[in-house]
Formats: sequence, C-alpha cells, structure tokens
Amino acid sequence: MNFTMKLAGVPIRIFPLNEKSRDYCKGYLCEEAPAFEVKVTQKMIEEEREHAGEDNGMFSDAYIERLAIYREIAERMVERGVLLFHGSAIEADGEAYLFTAPSGTGKSTHARLWRETLPALGHQISMVNDDKPLLRFTEEGIDVCGTPWNGKHQLGENKIVPLRAICRICRGETNTIRPMMGVERLPVLLSQTYRPKGKEGIRKSLALLGRLSQEVSMYELHCNMDREAALVSYEAMRP
Repeated sequence: MNFTMKLAGVPIRIFPLNEKSRDYCKGYLCEEAPAFEVKVTQKMIEEEREHAGEDNGMFSDAYIERLAIYREIAERMVERGVLLFHGSAIEADGEAYLFTAPSGTGKSTHARLWRETLPALGHQISMVNDDKPLLRFTEEGIDVCGTPWNGKHQLGENKIVPLRAICRICRGETNTIRPMMGVERLPVLLSQTYRPKGKEGIRKSLALLGRLSQEVSMYELHCNMDREAALVSYEAMRP
C-alpha cells in the first residue's frame, strides 16, 4: 500500500494507514528513490483531528490522514527550500500568479474569472493549484508547484511554474489594484504560510519568506467579483 510521490521535484515515500491515500496522490506517483519517508501513525491522525477543532467529527479517517501526510511533508520540505502556501495559483502564458486571502474572501472565484475571461483574449490559462500549492526556492528563482491538495474542487495540475506575482484579494465595490509596499508584505506572507514546529524550521521558513518578499512583486486588489476584475488585475501584474 505504500507508494512514492514527487512534489516540487522531491520524491517522497509514503506509508499510509488508509489505502485511499495512494489514489488521492495518483497524479504524482513516481518510481524514483525517495529523499525522505512519511510513516503515518494513529497518533498523527489523532493530532490532526485536534487541529480540525470542533468540526473534527465531520471528517473521515481517510481525509484526516491526507491532512496529516501533507502536514508532515510541509515540515520536512522547509529544509529543502520548499514552503506550503495557502492560496490559489493560476498559470497565465507560462508564469504563475498567486492569489491569497482569508478563506471565503474570493481568491478561487478570482482565479475562475481569469479562466473565463483571459482565454478569449488569446492567453493560455490553466490552474496550478486552487488551495495549497508549494513554493520552491532555487538559485534560478521561485516556482509554484502543483500538489494533490488542491481544494474541494480538485483544480490543479502536476506542474512547476515560475512565480510572477502575488496578489492579496479584498472585497470592494470597484476594481482597483496597487503595488504593496515592502513593510506590508511580510505580514501577509506569514499569515498564509505553513509554520513549522521547531526553531530551525521557523528560522529557515522566515529566511525563505524574506526572499519571497524581496524578489516577487506583490499587489493588493479590491474587487467586486465581475469579469472586469480579472482584466484589471492581469493588466497590472503582467510583464
């Protein structure tokens, strides 16, 4: 029942308790030698249920196990220059744009507006991950990486795309966008990034976030969720 999957270019051996975990990750399976292993235990599942809070009884063991697996992966990937980020990542003409906001604000809706609006103007649009992509930091730059953990609608692909810009979504009556200043950036990034448990993991993740804040353009979009919002945001952020 165990299997090897590849995320952000890193092969990982998974030893699950539930056979459904392999099927969930089927688009990312590989035969390469793993860089590390994740062995699921009942204790991990129980701890993950505690993280779910008062709604923990709503979720199946299979679902909770998948969350526990991804949490452990996120812990181990920081040392390899990879961060778990909460956002909706879309590819436009070969570059990734990452929309972030508190849950329910409309980041997935805005990504959908891009998919509905921009292809008619000749742009190549596809989803990378609609919920929890990985960010990979290399000497060449910063990439957005698809994962199986891509939201309730399972929107995403097994691909790695260079990151062009990050956009914070806010609700508004009119569609306006502005660049975010340096001092505004890090708090936004911190609030949407998985925080490791140990001091060393925290130190490394902060260093990566500092680089992200410095190297990637960031914007704040106030939008009313109509198609004009997609045009406003794309025109401001495109090359």
